[in-house]
Amino acid sequence: MKPIVEYTDFRMFMRDFYEDRKLRSAFSWREFSKNAGFSSPSYMKVVCDGKSKLSKIGVERTGMAMGLTGFEMDYFRAMVKFGQAETEEKKKAAYEEMLAIAKVYKVRTLEGDLFQYYDTWRNPVLRELAPIMPGATPGEMAKMCYPEVSAQEVRDSLDFLTKAGLLKKEAGNFVQSETSVKGSTDATRLALRGMHRQMSKLATPALELPKEERNFSGVTMGLSRESFGKIGCVLDECRRQIIAIAAEEKNIEQVYRLNLQLFPLTKNVKENENEKV
Repeated sequence: MKPIVEYTDFRMFMRDFYEDRKLRSAFSWREFSKNAGFSSPSYMKVVCDGKSKLSKIGVERTGMAMGLTGFEMDYFRAMVKFGQAETEEKKKAAYEEMLAIAKVYKVRTLEGDLFQYYDTWRNPVLRELAPIMPGATPGEMAKMCYPEVSAQEVRDSLDFLTKAGLLKKEAGNFVQSETSVKGSTDATRLALRGMHRQMSKLATPALELPKEERNFSGVTMGLSRESFGKIGCVLDECRRQIIAIAAEEKNIEQVYRLNLQLFPLTKNVKENENEKV
């Protein structure tokens, strides 16, 4: 079974614990629930299936039933908070707590670096900018950014990108370790939503740039669920084609951001009518 800090989903951790025990003994959901002090013989399975939550007392009982102690128990508590948080703010705080616990005990979480990567717009921008400015100082890179950033902020991002393996030094210059950065956990998706918010804010002042340096367009339209899905597929394919063009570029001159946004401006009229019936 993987170390607990390689998990971000407490239900998946509990299920893997169950499967691991079952392989080595006649372990059952009934026994698991009993060991955790629950009267319902299937309660642990119900929790793992996402049909019920763990209370604070339930978290402690479950952790003890799985033999968790020390920082592993602390990590499990934070992981349950993350999985059961009702707001994005609480979810982010819980995940940052998970990362902090892992860091204290010098354990690197599987996608913790990606979470930090998407936490600020500076990281993806400097990952693209640093390689096309060989020999440049952090101060020189800072002067090239929209909006204005400090040399120290650039230095912090470069240090992080290097430690995370997203940039590396070759002959004294920065180069990208991989052509793309991807993540698929709930934590990464949470950080990505924050990144989208930051990039949307950066788009507003970009309207003041000369038309030759930016491309803005938009359309307001009425759609059905079906046509929304079709347009979404077209946008996905468009994005893939654009990424392919960018990946083939050998003479990069500038760092750009493309936002593809399709979102509702009203509630669903037909669903609203059904509620009135």
